[in-house]
Amino acid sequence: MKLNDIRPRLVVVTGAGSGIGRSVALRFARGETHVVVSDIDLDAALATEAMIHARGGRASAARLDVTDPQAWELFARSVLADHGVADVLVNNAGIVVGGSFLDMRPADWDRQLGVNLLGVVHGCRAFGRQMVDNGQRGHIVNIASAAAFTPTPVMSAYSVSKAGVKMLTECLRLELGPKGIGVSAICPGFINTGIGEHAVTVGVDEAMILRGKEFAHKLQEVAERLPFAPMSPDLVARAVVRAVRYDLAVVPVRPEAWLGYALMRIAPGLNRRLTQPFSTERLTQLAGWALQQLEGQAAPADRAPTPAAVRR
Repeated sequence: MKLNDIRPRLVVVTGAGSGIGRSVALRFARGETHVVVSDIDLDAALATEAMIHARGGRASAARLDVTDPQAWELFARSVLADHGVADVLVNNAGIVVGGSFLDMRPADWDRQLGVNLLGVVHGCRAFGRQMVDNGQRGHIVNIASAAAFTPTPVMSAYSVSKAGVKMLTECLRLELGPKGIGVSAICPGFINTGIGEHAVTVGVDEAMILRGKEFAHKLQEVAERLPFAPMSPDLVARAVVRAVRYDLAVVPVRPEAWLGYALMRIAPGLNRRLTQPFSTERLTQLAGWALQQLEGQAAPADRAPTPAAVRR
């Protein structure tokens, strides 16, 4: 394992107004590192900036629509003029567009790929060019997902976008590595963020969407009440820092991500079978039961939903 000699002075993070992006920004904003916090929601970016300042760190906020290549060019030039060449770029901004493949329209694919894949392409191009032109070592981190190597029904567009991010990363490692630019893909499993709650679901009735959001709320409540943080976005932030420090290519985060990554290599058929559809209603019941357990209100353990009951 190679130890990278980059000491980040300037870090740029997209989608940093919440979730993983905010955690990455907070983790990098220690010591003398200045973090440029960008998000399509400027108020959210400003909130992250304020959190960093409150902790004694250095940060500035900016609005950025990652789907707009011209906005990327203007943003990169602004960062260069104000702060110099970025040492680290973290392409984190992402959305979920789910639903049956046959129900998804071209516009749904454009929306999903525009943010998750082309947004990363634009960012790598704008900031990678600055790093190379200035002869400066640097690192690009692209937030992919365990979905990059774990096929999931009704998530085809999302999985394709994240698989594209992973492959883009591996291609750029070969192309930019000799120029002193490291490139890493981070592939998280289940992480407690708002991305699922704000997902767009195509071809699904409103009642099912509401049940899905209820499950997301209950899962978040369960995670927040545990004495440890098994799904914290900071797990991903730590993986990002580790990827930069050791110039890692692909970094799964959480056990289910590592399992999918291993099975993709040694047993792809099993990997597909393990990701058959789950019943949203039963998952919601299981999350509700777990929440009751934490509150001491649950029925006896022998009445708890079994793992077999969760699978459709």
